[in-house]
This record gives sequence, structure tokens and C-alpha cells, in this order.
Amino acid sequence: MRQITVSRNTLETQITVTLNLDGTGVSKFDTGVPFFEHMLDQVARHGLFDIEIKAVGDLHIDAHHTVEDVGITLGQAFAQAIGDKKGIRRYGHSYVPLDEALSRVVVDLSGRPCLEYNVEYTRAMIGGFDVDLFGEFFRGFINHAAISLHIDNLKGQNAHHQAETVFKALGRALRMAVEPDERMAGITPSTKGTLVG
Repeated sequence: MRQITVSRNTLETQITVTLNLDGTGVSKFDTGVPFFEHMLDQVARHGLFDIEIKAVGDLHIDAHHTVEDVGITLGQAFAQAIGDKKGIRRYGHSYVPLDEALSRVVVDLSGRPCLEYNVEYTRAMIGGFDVDLFGEFFRGFINHAAISLHIDNLKGQNAHHQAETVFKALGRALRMAVEPDERMAGITPSTKGTLVG
């Protein structure tokens, strides 16, 4: 079972993440940031990951620290759950549409953090959520999961649709990347022989 629970506590946030990479898409979130939870649910559902996140943060200031630190903690959980990466596909990609919006996400479980994030949202706020915080989440996630992540919103007029296609595609790309590859059983998918840094 590729399952882990990780806690991270600072003066700004206290976060616990439980992640099962071989789940059924069940999620439970308590972060105090509803639209962010809606997006995280897309990752769980479309990645078939079981994810539970409990976060207490300084929301009286804003959601920045909570969203960023959830990304960090989820990244730590992902890195620990995936283990030595032997026998997995390593790469994953997905195109996801939602009405007029279309996004592409490509991932490499390379051991090297890299983010290419190209989304021009059509508005700055979705409900009460500041779309700038998505970038903070992705940076926190890739830095601690140690993955390369390319996110491109190819078209879209509705900011909610833009965001939802990104997170659905992220779930599906990660699902592909972590899947066992029977032809690579017991083998690290790299000519270097390692995917750790």
C-alpha cells in the first residue's frame, strides 16, 4: 500500500495530510477554503487517490499560508508515498475540457522540482478565492514532491472552468505517472538508475 500520513506545523498553519495513491477517489477536506477544497476534490476523484486534509491556518489574514502549506504538505506526502519509484510509469499527461475551457497537464516524477505554469485567468477572484494562490499551491507541491509539472490552459472564458480543467488534468496526469508498469517491474524508469535528485 502506497499510503502515508504527514503532519506539518508552523506558527502560521497546522496541517495533516493522509494520502493513498492506490485509492478510489475518496476525499475529505477541512481547510476553511471552500473553492480550494473543490479543486483538491478534482485531483482525488480523477487521480483515484484517497486524500484527507485537515488544515488550521491564519485565515484571518488571508488564505495564502494555508493554500501554500497544503501544497507543501501534500507534496511531502506524495514523495513519501511514491517511494523509490521502481516499476512505475514516471510520466503522465492529460488534456481535460470543461465546456469552452481546455487544459493540458504533463508530469515527470523526475526527482527534480520544476514548474511551468501558464494560466491566464479571466478574472482575479473565483467567489472569494484569489487565483494567484493556485501558483503558490503548485510551487509548494512540486518543490516537496520533487516533480516536473507543466500546466497550460489552452483556452477558456470562465475562470471556474479554467481552474477545474487544470485540477482534473493534474489528477489524471499524476494517476498515469504513478501507475505500475508491468514491463518495468522492479526497475527504476531512468537511465541514471535513480529518480532521487
